[in-house]
Amino acid sequence: MSARRALITGIAGQDGSYLAELLLEQGYAVFGAVRRDPSEHFENLSAIRDRVELVQADLLDQLSLVNALEQCEPDEVYNLASVSFVPMSWDQPVLTAQFAAVGVTAMLEAIRHVDPAIRFYQASSSEIFGEPEQVPQDEATPLRPLTPYGVAKAYGHFIVGSYRQRYGLFACSGILYNHESPRRPPEFVTRKVTHGAAAIKLGLADELRLGNLEGRRDWGYSADYVRAMWLMLRQEEPSDFVVASGVAHTVQELVACAFEHVGLDWRDHVRVDDSLVRGRAELHHLVGDPRKAREVLGWQPAVAFEDLVRLMVDEDVRRLRGRKAS
Repeated sequence: MSARRALITGIAGQDGSYLAELLLEQGYAVFGAVRRDPSEHFENLSAIRDRVELVQADLLDQLSLVNALEQCEPDEVYNLASVSFVPMSWDQPVLTAQFAAVGVTAMLEAIRHVDPAIRFYQASSSEIFGEPEQVPQDEATPLRPLTPYGVAKAYGHFIVGSYRQRYGLFACSGILYNHESPRRPPEFVTRKVTHGAAAIKLGLADELRLGNLEGRRDWGYSADYVRAMWLMLRQEEPSDFVVASGVAHTVQELVACAFEHVGLDWRDHVRVDDSLVRGRAELHHLVGDPRKAREVLGWQPAVAFEDLVRLMVDEDVRRLRGRKAS
């Protein structure tokens, strides 16, 4: 019996790289669609680069998606490529809409024409709930997106359901809440905090400037969450799932945990900078209810919030020590 084949868009990102590692462990042949030259270096794929095949494709070019599907012949497609930094979506709303809304449609159309038997996963987001009517949110919570990112993701979420109903595609949306890792880019608050704590501990910085310390997020570990993606495509029937820890923590809790791990008092080093405080449209009470994922998929997070923060701090310390030594 030949190995199952999977194509991942956004394979070089945080989630894509962890998902690729998981699928390789499960015996898959893994392919990745990248916009850049496939021969370029992708840091997150360093450990598995010789075990995955990269093809050049662009969500904004449907013909390139058709070509990628015909070349890779996947059994499963995981669409993770998108603008993922929510504040940036205000600066690039059109580009965000193109990738997170139109790009999803282009991929669904490509699958429909090349091989409707392909199972499809779409990376949805808790941002589709915006200012939610209920806390916590589940799969039935009405969508009320506020940010350009959330609005575009809501379109993607709806179009997946439309193609599932209209064409009978096995298409699922994973409504993922904030999930982090050492592979998170530094502009995200989790990496900003863990990198800042590590830098101050090593004498490479004196202070860390942050915005609203009372902002709350439902945080989990990316490597846990990609397992839920895979499990969604293992089911007999396609469906959408909230993937979350179900617990919200403040930025201050994140800061306190990171600095305590390196033996520092965060109050001696963290400064609130009003220019970094996000606007009202980006501050929501988003906490997920993962009961359906737990009951149907048998999924639950393995890494707790505090352990996630510590492993991110440890990795930032390791990286910075390496740079300092060189």
